[in-house]
Amino acid sequence: MTDQSQSPPLAHRIRPSTIEDLVGQPKAKAFIKGIFKGSRESAILWGPPGTGKTSIASILQARAKDSFVFLSGVTGGIQEIRRIIQQAKREKRAPVVFIDEVHRFNKVQQDALLPYVENGTVILVGATTENPSFSIISPLLSRVRAILLDPLEPKEIESILYRALKKDTWIQSLNKNVSDECICAISKASYGDARAALNMLELIIRRIEKDHIGISDLDGLLERPLYHDKAGDAHYDLISAFHKSIRAGDVDASIYWLGRMLEAGEDRLYIIRRMIRIASEDIGDADPNALRMALAAKDAFVTLGSPEGELAIYQVVIYLACAPKSNSIYIAERKVKRFIEATGMPPVPLSLRNAPTRLMKNLGYSKGYIYPHDDPEGALKMEYMPEGIPRQVLYTPKEIGFEKRIKEILDAREKTKRDRTGSYSSPFEKKGS
Repeated sequence: MTDQSQSPPLAHRIRPSTIEDLVGQPKAKAFIKGIFKGSRESAILWGPPGTGKTSIASILQARAKDSFVFLSGVTGGIQEIRRIIQQAKREKRAPVVFIDEVHRFNKVQQDALLPYVENGTVILVGATTENPSFSIISPLLSRVRAILLDPLEPKEIESILYRALKKDTWIQSLNKNVSDECICAISKASYGDARAALNMLELIIRRIEKDHIGISDLDGLLERPLYHDKAGDAHYDLISAFHKSIRAGDVDASIYWLGRMLEAGEDRLYIIRRMIRIASEDIGDADPNALRMALAAKDAFVTLGSPEGELAIYQVVIYLACAPKSNSIYIAERKVKRFIEATGMPPVPLSLRNAPTRLMKNLGYSKGYIYPHDDPEGALKMEYMPEGIPRQVLYTPKEIGFEKRIKEILDAREKTKRDRTGSYSSPFEKKGS
């Protein structure tokens, strides 16, 4: 049996060296073919782990050979960039410069690459798991092609695993048989990450001392945490899907995305904070109880912790998804901000000012204020907005849920005001306007 104690991992041993061996990623394949035909287009390869970024580097290196340079975004620096540029100018050929974890390059390092990427002195191929919109400077990003690498499909992962069983000399030397059910289970457990799938396959072959490995032999060997970068796109994409599913009232999708975040280890209080926001932004006064429920979920989770407190989160997510939806409060907030920007900061009318001292009263503070509990009709006639700014409707309730009742109250108030004053000077729109 071949000694594998010092050998590189299986994912490294069967890494593709030709474009035909690369599984999936048609846009990346098209880019590679363009380079093979003489294109000097640069690109940023962006995708989660195990989607083929390093495999693409391997293919380019096998083809470009002496004109291929591998740099690490962690250890590479300005001096290496300058050396590569000088050599490219001296040899009068454009090397393929592959920078792994290119998002680790700081602004100065990225600026150093910029003119040479632009004039084609080098062909930059950067690989990153981070969103280039935030990790790559705009001038450089505008001069490269951003290629999104998607997680591989289970069938694509299966093809990679079967290739490993067939091509790897160490596996072949063991003369072991791995069932199709095992291969299917590994592919599903990898969540689109080919490297993780190959690592699982190698672990299973090492651990299980049987000639035939069946699905029943895999107990406890396929556990793998879901990929979830709490500071990156996985974090924001999942919470976005969660929010939008609740907003649309899709209960099943809402609790699915909730489960995805919980299983991936997302901060439970972060999820609850988003639920509180949803209660105001997307439900509002259509169901005032939604905000109370969201706050109750926080109290329940803080009291119980995981995993017991997570049931309360599920309970409230279902409530929020089923609740009537209204964004009128969200719209009102935006209108108020724009209104203030347009009208500035006029002084508070004297009648509405606080007058705790004799001096302030002598200056007219609070003069003319009518206490609504003593004189409802007089209070109704008062002006409560600053002088000299136009009236504008800032809050328009919708006819849904409890907001329908709010609208009825406001409409009745305005009708009373019109009847008593003989004119319409309300901050609320006339019905149908």
